[in-house]
Amino acid sequence: MRSGEVTAVDVVRAHLEHLDEVDARVGAFRVLRREAALAEARAVDTALTRFALPLAGVPIAVKDNVAVAGEVITDGSPACRQEVAAKDHPVVTRLRKAGAVVVGITHAPELCLYAATDGPGAVSRNPWDTARSPAGSSGGSAAAVASGSVPLAHGNDGMGSLRLPAAACGLVTLKPGRGVVPAEIGFDSWSGMAENGALATTVADLAVAHAVLAGQERAAPADLTRPLRVAVSTTSPVPGVRADREALAAVERVVAALTAAGHTVVRRDPPITPGAAAGALARWMAGAEDDAEHLGLDRAALQPRSRTHARIGRLVRRAGLVRPAAQERFRERMTGFFDDVDLLLTPVTTGPPLPARPWHERGFLANVTANARWAPWTAAWNYAGLPALVLPAGVRTAPEVPLAAQFVGPPGAEARLLWIAGELERLLPWRRYAPVFDPTAPMAAAT
Repeated sequence: MRSGEVTAVDVVRAHLEHLDEVDARVGAFRVLRREAALAEARAVDTALTRFALPLAGVPIAVKDNVAVAGEVITDGSPACRQEVAAKDHPVVTRLRKAGAVVVGITHAPELCLYAATDGPGAVSRNPWDTARSPAGSSGGSAAAVASGSVPLAHGNDGMGSLRLPAAACGLVTLKPGRGVVPAEIGFDSWSGMAENGALATTVADLAVAHAVLAGQERAAPADLTRPLRVAVSTTSPVPGVRADREALAAVERVVAALTAAGHTVVRRDPPITPGAAAGALARWMAGAEDDAEHLGLDRAALQPRSRTHARIGRLVRRAGLVRPAAQERFRERMTGFFDDVDLLLTPVTTGPPLPARPWHERGFLANVTANARWAPWTAAWNYAGLPALVLPAGVRTAPEVPLAAQFVGPPGAEARLLWIAGELERLLPWRRYAPVFDPTAPMAAAT
């Protein structure tokens, strides 16, 4: 775009053609904005400022829980009222102002509550292995990026909903810390736990997207010159749950790369107490009730698992279990953990992604148990409001799906996280797209 070799219309049309080839097997999109996207691309092409726009002509996908003007938001629920949004959510406004073109709205599980993305008549699939889920709740967005349908996608993260799909689909993502990017998700962003962010295939792309979302001028990771001191913890915050051999080996692969690059690594567990886990769980439960009320949903039309989730959330609210003071104490304790270390390195998940199946047909307990056993390392950092980044760290042997690692930092550490991710991308390069769907290999989609 900047060199004038292609137009925004060229770029968007090429992505739409690739999307037409692959999305029937992946199920990333709930809505395709074919004609609207081409019209937006023409507007970019005729803009006098197009060469200065950081995302000029870049096709993006937006998760189905923030407003895109002219489209219906369902929050993943058929029970949602079919109301067309009158204006864009602030993050969509920022993306469009930067020149991005919204090609579609991606699937999310009902009320964005779960770690697999499915619903009646729609099961989103992992482009690396379509028998597996792309995770959730930003699973549709992750599947869109990993399949090459778009180079960037919007998502958000209240208990790991950006980081888990990134881990499952071999992508890089950043959950910003509290207040860095406009949230305004649902009723109250799950009592302040949820943040908007982006999913990308490279750190450079993620850095540009994060700068746009945060309203920052800088579009590249900070240039850090000093070695970092990194704490490593593989202890699960959920008792009785641990990472499997390959997940632990992925963390050790990152540790070896950090050490070889001159960084200091120490073994230390953050003081995540059962009370903190209960606090995050209470907000997750209350979020279902709050959003169902906020969206004016017909409770009888909710999936049984979500109905139970919201019912428990109502009891949590009535019992006063959403406690801001307890959350602030936990944030202070976790911030103090970083007094003598720069970052924390952990696993992301205990094993391969969950199977791609209609989890919405299963009960509340089956869903919550599967989520907790698979993904115990993400929720604490939503509760603390601290930034966390996930990046690829290899590929499993069977099934052949990505491995990943998570870095966490203190308030304001987003640039530091992007910098270390960029260094590891050079030291431990990863594949940009799922092999079968790689748009840079024209024959891949036919094999």
